[in-house]
Amino acid sequence: MAKSVTPFLMFEGTAEAAANLYVSLFRDSSIRTIERYGPGENGAEGSVKQCHFLVAGLPLRCFDSPIKHAFTFTPSVSLFVDCESEAELDAAFAKLSADGAVMMPPGKYGFSSKFAWVGDRFGVSWQLNLP
Repeated sequence: MAKSVTPFLMFEGTAEAAANLYVSLFRDSSIRTIERYGPGENGAEGSVKQCHFLVAGLPLRCFDSPIKHAFTFTPSVSLFVDCESEAELDAAFAKLSADGAVMMPPGKYGFSSKFAWVGDRFGVSWQLNLP
């Protein structure tokens, strides 16, 4: 039986910047550990070999892949955040949409008080909801 399940995000050289952005957005968020590639290892020296972090209490992992793949993130998988306030949603939207892509701008779509869907500059998709 599985001991745990943790979302894992693969980046190509931007893992630390992405994790730092994400933990800056919501309460109960922090970088837990960062392990870096050393000299002679598969990844670029100093890049992220493994990072454990929390976003609003959700444990996540990420790394900088030493292998170039023919794929990246897709909006079909996203991080869904129930925000505590409209101010929190608006602030997260502003930071996540900077140099990213807006799939649904902040608005009332009939299923919550306010909702927005954005792909950040790293390619990760976020659904921001105000219940």
